[in-house]
Amino acid sequence: MSGHSKWSTIKHKKAAKDAKRGKIFTKLIKEITVAARLGGGDAKANPRLRTAVLAARSQSMPGDTIDRAIKKGTGELEGVHYEEVVYEGYGPGGVAVMIEVLTDNRNRTVAELRNVLDKCGGNLGTTGSVAWMFTKRGLITVERAQVDEDKVMEVALEAGADDVTDSGDILEVLTAPDQLEGVKDALEQAKITTASAEVTMMPSTTTSISGKQAEQMVRLLEALEDHDDVQRVSSNMDIAAEELEQLSA
Repeated sequence: MSGHSKWSTIKHKKAAKDAKRGKIFTKLIKEITVAARLGGGDAKANPRLRTAVLAARSQSMPGDTIDRAIKKGTGELEGVHYEEVVYEGYGPGGVAVMIEVLTDNRNRTVAELRNVLDKCGGNLGTTGSVAWMFTKRGLITVERAQVDEDKVMEVALEAGADDVTDSGDILEVLTAPDQLEGVKDALEQAKITTASAEVTMMPSTTTSISGKQAEQMVRLLEALEDHDDVQRVSSNMDIAAEELEQLSA
């Protein structure tokens, strides 16, 4: 099970217990706005916007909210100008961390992220310090209890997915970024409900941690995910299986 998978499992369980709908909407609106600004407001011709709208609909975001975010991105409505920045760093035990943000104030954001990392036993790194360990991939999650694993694998692979992995309570379907939407559509047409779908950074190698370092790392990832400017966090942590259940509680 990959380090990313371990965090996916923990995040999935915690999200089910403490859904933060308002914060999720804020992050999705930012992504839709930036996607529309960079690639235009036509989702059919803008893959990034299609993925963002897909994620918004999976969270039951109202259609008029999505439309307003698109119009702010295209300039039809007045809105804040967000800048895309990727920060790299290290968590406890030397775990590599990639932090993707959308911000209207880079100086404020980097200061706040540095503070979060320092408090949790990590530190910011230089550009390129850990990026080489990650590859951009499409990631679809499916709640394992509600589906037949063999059916998920069959449908996903036939639709162009690269792999389906077991991550405890969820199945992770991995795709090339440009195959994400097609694979998700195929799953839903097969009556397989997806929990999430996103383009993220997947690690090629993992760093094993346990005990206090594992607890600190989970706290760090939670704090980063909770930051308003952070869109996605990826790490290459690997936690001993016996600790996973406790950290997921």
